[in-house]
Amino acid sequence: MDQAKRLYESTFIVNASLDDSQVESVIGRVQDTITKNGGEVTSLNKWGRKRLSYTINKKTNGFYVNIEFKAPAPLLAVLERSFQLDEMILRYLTIVVDKKAQASRAAAAAAAAAAAVPQPEPARVPAREPLFTETPAEKKS
Repeated sequence: MDQAKRLYESTFIVNASLDDSQVESVIGRVQDTITKNGGEVTSLNKWGRKRLSYTINKKTNGFYVNIEFKAPAPLLAVLERSFQLDEMILRYLTIVVDKKAQASRAAAAAAAAAAAVPQPEPARVPAREPLFTETPAEKKS
């Protein structure tokens, strides 16, 4: 039975004291968990290292990652369990993207695509000849 896939958004904080390659491996494990359990990643945003507003496990900095994916509902339990077991992930939050937010994102993407289309250059109007031929010096005399 094929379950309906919904759009989810998950943001998690990776320990910033890790090397870049280790942070990439943590992100790769999260992506693998999603794809191996019937989901598909639609976008991945790496926000980078940022200072935490409060200390978490004696850490003051974290590497923020936001990932959007389509998945069946049972995947969430597996994903959140993997977040809990991974000691390198400090915090996580997964939400369902509602229909209004999806419509808003689609409208913003359409507006951005329309703005990116080059507009034709307006036609150039030839310059008119001056109505008066006298110069300002001739006008004074």
